Amino acid sequence: MKPPHDNRSGGQNRPPFSSPPRSGTGPSRHGPRSHEHGSQDPGQRGSSSFAGKPQAKPWDGRQQRQGGPQRHSQHGPSHNRRGPDTPRGAVWLYGLHAVAAALANPARRLRRLILSEEAEATLTQRLAPPWSLQPERAERSRLDQLLGRDIAHQGVALLADLLPTPSLQHVLERTGPLIVLDHVTDPRNVGAILRAADAFGAAGVITQDRNAPEETGSMAKAASGALETMPLLRAVNIARTLIALKAAQVWVIGLDAKGKSLIGPAHAGRRVAVVLGAEHTGLRRLTRETCDEIAGFAMHGSIGSLNVSTAAAVALYELTRQVVGGT
Repeated sequence: MKPPHDNRSGGQNRPPFSSPPRSGTGPSRHGPRSHEHGSQDPGQRGSSSFAGKPQAKPWDGRQQRQGGPQRHSQHGPSHNRRGPDTPRGAVWLYGLHAVAAALANPARRLRRLILSEEAEATLTQRLAPPWSLQPERAERSRLDQLLGRDIAHQGVALLADLLPTPSLQHVLERTGPLIVLDHVTDPRNVGAILRAADAFGAAGVITQDRNAPEETGSMAKAASGALETMPLLRAVNIARTLIALKAAQVWVIGLDAKGKSLIGPAHAGRRVAVVLGAEHTGLRRLTRETCDEIAGFAMHGSIGSLNVSTAAAVALYELTRQVVGGT
């Protein structure tokens, strides 16, 4: 029987997936956009590595909220703002996986495709032509100028419109657990979480509109194609969204080091949403208090923390392993 929703865990905010501090251990990384590493994306300027190429079919962008916004925030971190060569409402995508997935996504409106000779041959092997737009041939040096010399573009660049934002109802109609991000601001972390969500069959990823990165090339590359297949919903208010999830019979679990160990099979048959906070500050007070329970991971090594994308992948594996592995 599902416990009542007033089973809240209070207490001091801590990083969401760190064990209590140990002497001699330093902070972990792969963090939020302001504290996290990373160059800015070109255009909206700006790896994480979960293995496996997403095979899911692109989600249908036509199922977004009627008249709903595209995936961008007017109030995102400053390093996510569009560069001078990127039209408003568009983004430069780069990398073979990200571009191939975008070309295969009917919900994407495509504007320009620029390829080196070698990259065109590789892309053709991954996704057989004809494509919906004619590619332009260019040397890698031109792409370096367009995107930035520090960008690992693999000789591929695609200018495309931002994806539409799905509705919460659309996300709830899909099967699988949900991931909710509370002030996670690094586009590569969000991209890696999208990749993990796709790999473990999640229904969608929910982030806050004002305190989350815009859709960027670095996010798409870290997602390795999952940006096109995994619904990414932007909520105005995270606490209210959690209340709406609970009203839809979703059990909300906040990740925090002080929580009891997360045991996936204990939630068999229950729809679950996992909430992850920023690496250095953890869950915000109201977000934490709105969760049904607080859980963490048993960690036995000398490193007492995980970055947010790794923590999301571990939580998703734990919640789905009884379905995938039968144990």
